[in-house]
Amino acid sequence: MSASNFTSTHPVAFFLMGIPGLEHVHIWISIPFCSAYALALFGNCTLLFIIRVDTALQEPMFLFLAMLAAIDLVLSSSTLPKMLALFWFRDREINFYACLVQMFFLHSFSIMESAVLLAMAFDRYVAICKPLHYATILTKPLVVKIGMAAATRAVTLMTPLPFLLRRFHYCRGLEIAHCYCEHMAVVRLACGDTRFNNIYGIAVAMFIVVLDLLFVILSYVFILRAVLQLASREARFKAFGTCVSHVGAILAFYTPVVISSVMHRVARRAAPHVHILLANFYLLFPPMINPIIYGVKTRQIRERVLGLFLRKGTKGE
Repeated sequence: MSASNFTSTHPVAFFLMGIPGLEHVHIWISIPFCSAYALALFGNCTLLFIIRVDTALQEPMFLFLAMLAAIDLVLSSSTLPKMLALFWFRDREINFYACLVQMFFLHSFSIMESAVLLAMAFDRYVAICKPLHYATILTKPLVVKIGMAAATRAVTLMTPLPFLLRRFHYCRGLEIAHCYCEHMAVVRLACGDTRFNNIYGIAVAMFIVVLDLLFVILSYVFILRAVLQLASREARFKAFGTCVSHVGAILAFYTPVVISSVMHRVARRAAPHVHILLANFYLLFPPMINPIIYGVKTRQIRERVLGLFLRKGTKGE
């Protein structure tokens, strides 16, 4: 390895391998990836535009939805453009610092999304269990504070990682066996004692997934209990209907995480591309499906979207 590839302790660049074992079909894999990214961009930008211009949608639920859409845009845009360049043009090289920045955005915005989903669970809890106090509890200042707390938590937890990785010497090669810079994939190339990085990465992941998911489940236990106490079946269905979109978003976000985690432990001998495809699915699926879930299941969003396109169609005629 030439000396020019290194500065004092770290390489100038890494090389992304994409999906090892499936290099010959990268161009075909790029088609669904590109389609999913295009849908994510279109759907989330549409949601943000509608929520921004329609004053009737300036309620806490829709403000949280706007946060979710913005996070999904950053989450997908931090990885997909480089991934598509890798698949289409074999542009495997990524600058060392660009790799750290990509890793920071990827992990920190994943943590933010988990926090916003938890905040949306709290929103549904207040709306169903304390409907008379909804407007006084979930005020706009509180929504802003929740958003700032979600961002602060994510940034605080992820800021140490780039600095920890910067101090290592990388003597185990420069090829990252992934489509993007993921923390543990980079750590595997480092020499020296990486135990703290391993423990810190696992601890943060477990803390976020377990704690946030536990509070989400707890919120829905209270919601379910309140709904079952409603007198009429119609009222129960209506109350459950307001939660369907949020439950769909939770399943879209957490299911790939849980499946990927289980696969890493149960199917360790599975081909590397199986784990990498699952990790990519986790990045692609929630940003693509969340606007569809909320667009179809939320009446106010559906009406605004239909109205927007009907007006455009009328002007075109």
